[in-house]
Amino acid sequence: MPNKKARQTEWAYVRVSTAEQNTDRQLDAIAALGIPSANIFTDKQSGKDFDRPAYSRLTERLQAGDLLYIKSIDRLGRNYDEIIKQWRILTKERGVDIVVLDMPLLDTRYAKDLLGTFLSDVVLQVLSFVAQNERENIRRRQAEGIAAAKRRGVHLGRPIKQTPDGFGELVKGWERKEIPLSKVLADCGGISQSTFYRRAAECRSSRKGNR
Repeated sequence: MPNKKARQTEWAYVRVSTAEQNTDRQLDAIAALGIPSANIFTDKQSGKDFDRPAYSRLTERLQAGDLLYIKSIDRLGRNYDEIIKQWRILTKERGVDIVVLDMPLLDTRYAKDLLGTFLSDVVLQVLSFVAQNERENIRRRQAEGIAAAKRRGVHLGRPIKQTPDGFGELVKGWERKEIPLSKVLADCGGISQSTFYRRAAECRSSRKGNR
């Protein structure tokens, strides 16, 4: 194992693409390292614009000689170019060591001579390309699955709330200010105001068309 510097501070960064995704897999891998919870930074949002508050706070605190752990290389960026850029900034400009837990070869604490740096850079570029290629394949498969489902008439997303029988009379009563909007929404199963307004407009258009 590589020798650690006497005053080296250890950090960890965890990221998932949406708030609904679970960070447990990454945090479990980090927990075994004994890193203080205050030194673990977590973002739950997409890297679309690389606007990640926890990552920004982490980079402000990183000092030359510190050690950063990440579970996998794609946690650093949204695509190949971003991963390479962030790696260069952290290791070359900031002087921070990085350990990628899923890929032991990406451990900058090892030989820092020309050959060691060259091998590390080659592995980094290959893995960054693979990570981006896999994300693009996932998006393509998702798009194909959505298109296929739509062709079969499958509704995607939240279930559509149906308007009750007599919806037209509710709309008329609301228009005449005989029924408050809150009661109309409740009688319609708790639909949102925007949904009610849209369906009320459709109802009025239908009435005009039937004249």
